Amino acid sequence: MSSSHVVGNPMAPHVRSLDVEWVHDVVRRTLDEDLGGFPGRDVTSFSTMDPSVQATAHLMAREDGVVAGLAVVPEALAQVAARFNMGDTSVVFDVSDGARVRKGDRLAVLQGSVQAILIAERSLLNLASRASGVASATRAFADVLEGTGAMVLDTRKTTPGLRELDKYAVRAGGGTNKRMGLYDVAMVKDNHVVAAGSIAGAVTAVREKFPDVVIQVEADTYEQTLEAVAAGARFLLLDNMSCEDMTRVVDALRPQEAALGKIELEATGNITLDRAAAIAATGVDYMSVGALTHSAPIMDLALDLME
Repeated sequence: MSSSHVVGNPMAPHVRSLDVEWVHDVVRRTLDEDLGGFPGRDVTSFSTMDPSVQATAHLMAREDGVVAGLAVVPEALAQVAARFNMGDTSVVFDVSDGARVRKGDRLAVLQGSVQAILIAERSLLNLASRASGVASATRAFADVLEGTGAMVLDTRKTTPGLRELDKYAVRAGGGTNKRMGLYDVAMVKDNHVVAAGSIAGAVTAVREKFPDVVIQVEADTYEQTLEAVAAGARFLLLDNMSCEDMTRVVDALRPQEAALGKIELEATGNITLDRAAAIAATGVDYMSVGALTHSAPIMDLALDLME
């Protein structure tokens, strides 16, 4: 038998936490992938190390960034120890998710069987480095948008099987989650309009079938935004519009809010850091950035075994 001891809160206290069962499951699947099933094997560590030898390792930042996904660290270590009956493990955190760290900062201290630490190493680094990269990319946008009134949103362009982690990392980095999937927000895009015959037809069809779901309409032109609002949409996606066109939309729709209620406006398409401030200045409420999750480089983290 083995037990796990964790000191410090690895998850950001100011954002909705990762689901504990999801963390357990994704770590299990990640270990299965690395070990060749359950319980699996590490042929190198099993051949060269005594499982009774205890060791200490430091989780380190090898570059500046924002950390996220640290909950996978004790989970991976504990699961490995339990698989192979390697005794107790412990993790003491120096930081929590969402913290800005510098190159060379220590993030956590791990203790347990040397085999357990080295078997868990790559799995926990893959997940935490991935999440920290997303959090770091998100924080860069959140910093640029601070004080503008606009928020950065994520998209569904996530790594298959890791959406929960990707979305959590966005929250830890100061961003906001949009829809989690196809089930919680109706997004009427051009193909839906073609299938339904018109924007009004698509909005009406969704409202009739799923009256409790928020409806967003994608608009490529100024004229389409007016059509969408006339159809009853109050959440518009301004797709690949210029700043001039977005300003025109904002100027036309904001005066109507006194009668119609809030009209939420989201910019999307070709949103880069150097354009973010200018886009925010148009008066939109949000900008969604697929690159937060589909193109963010990992943050370089390392696990250093102490002698």
